[in-house]
Amino acid sequence: MQRIDLDGAPLLSDQELTRRWQTFHNAQYQLSSRPGQQLIYSLLGHETRRFHAARAVASSLQKLRGNRRGLQTESHQRASASVFPVGYLSPTFPQEITPLDETHLLEGVVLVIIDQMDSTISTTIALLNETVKTAHAPWLFLVDSTLAKSDYLATLAILLAHAHDGDDVVFADESGSNPSQPIFKSPVVGPHTLLSYNTIGRPALLRCATVQDLGGFSLEAGRAFEHDLYLRMYESAKIFHHVAHVSSAGRPASSFSDQQLTTDTLGVVRAAFTRRAIPASVAIEPMGASIRWTPLITAPLPSVDIIIPTRDRRDLLERCITSIESSTTYRNFNIIILDNDSRDPATVAYLKNSNYRVVPCPGPFNYAKIMNKGVSSSSADFVMTLNNDTIVFTPDWLEQLVGLASLSDVGVVGVALLDEFDQHEHDGIVIAPYPQHLQFGRNYLPSVEVAHSIRNVVAVTGAVQMIRRSVWEELDGMDESLRVVMNDVDLCLRAQLNNRFVVFTPFVKLYHHASSSRGQLDPIEDRNRFVRRWDIFGDFQDPYFSESLQILGSSTYFRPRHQIQE
Repeated sequence: MQRIDLDGAPLLSDQELTRRWQTFHNAQYQLSSRPGQQLIYSLLGHETRRFHAARAVASSLQKLRGNRRGLQTESHQRASASVFPVGYLSPTFPQEITPLDETHLLEGVVLVIIDQMDSTISTTIALLNETVKTAHAPWLFLVDSTLAKSDYLATLAILLAHAHDGDDVVFADESGSNPSQPIFKSPVVGPHTLLSYNTIGRPALLRCATVQDLGGFSLEAGRAFEHDLYLRMYESAKIFHHVAHVSSAGRPASSFSDQQLTTDTLGVVRAAFTRRAIPASVAIEPMGASIRWTPLITAPLPSVDIIIPTRDRRDLLERCITSIESSTTYRNFNIIILDNDSRDPATVAYLKNSNYRVVPCPGPFNYAKIMNKGVSSSSADFVMTLNNDTIVFTPDWLEQLVGLASLSDVGVVGVALLDEFDQHEHDGIVIAPYPQHLQFGRNYLPSVEVAHSIRNVVAVTGAVQMIRRSVWEELDGMDESLRVVMNDVDLCLRAQLNNRFVVFTPFVKLYHHASSSRGQLDPIEDRNRFVRRWDIFGDFQDPYFSESLQILGSSTYFRPRHQIQE
């Protein structure tokens, strides 16, 4: 992740900026719009008021249609999609590998065929450790006993072709239990996602020397022995290398519903928190094959200031504050209202009689400037930026968010947002190729683990962001040159330049009636500045979203491997 405007690199010219926008818009409307919509949008022109008005009307109609049809569960949505992502084609593998080729492949590899479902897994782990100790080859390759030889040899050839001398783990995507909806993994291993579930899985090449240096596989880890090793590898700053290629030589379908594996995973995650001296509650997530973990807050409770910007719209503000007061179980919080020139008599009267502090923020709407003034007016340990068009209904939301934001390597924490029809509006932000809200059931069909796991994301919306005051001050707050949009995403990206992570939790949910206050205000100047700063549409790669995928409009599309730069 590179900030171009501070690294001395030349900024995009106006011509290049225009070209990138046109390329993005053309791809978006060709792939995600119907022919009639494409014609209408091209006639209206991009970035015009007429264009944005037409998009707003189309979006509203789409939401209404979805509400009338009724909501499908995620399982029904996954079952109804024959192929995900759009345009995905199962990979073709080389022809049958000859005995000579097989011998050449295995020269630098210790290949071990195992049955992970075997009840004597401890014996298997002991044999693996003995094998690693006596290995004369650099790589260990674990293969499930159910796999065809041609499949795992073809996969091995691909992994070896992309292995580098400094790599400790080389892993690829896998077909999973449904080959038409494969498991795409991110180019960067998110440390907090890895605590939730085994994000690396198989196929994977493991450097034998690294395994031995870490004391081998743990007998106590049971069937989660690989996950346990990956957690210890991350703690030791080992190098993980992702290969963007879907392989059929991954884990057996039975492992995705193995209760004993889930139980053993609980143990290895608990052990990871113990090694890291982090008090945490760790439990099996009943809605998925993942682990739910929550850092515990020690007494005394840190203070939290909930900072809410508003202009008029007493109805929204009062509903938001009432939901906080009636739902929140955390007892050390305060609310600061940031008033941006309210003129409505009912709102003015409400603010005058409020039990909470009201900070005047006069002048043209500049979200970043308003939030900076709000934070500078507060004194709490943690700051929650909260839009006035949100409704809180998770009682322990602050307990969860403070716990996550308290971790020393966490910069910003975000939550799941639902719209007025209970449909997912925000499950983190993806930049592929432009910042968009990930929306489960709308533009993305998640695996069970992804949908029900705390995970790392590139950014979260400023509508609900938790951040430590010290981190906010270290970053000098939001960039006020990004007046309306992208200031929240920019804050998240800058936090990651300081070696911190952005974390999303699906276990805190709020309602959000998006843009109820600022309407369709969306200045192109903000977006252009953001695109130039972070080289969007250029070399920027979302570290936590597969490089094989892109989101255009309301769908996720597959990018063939030849389109990916490595």
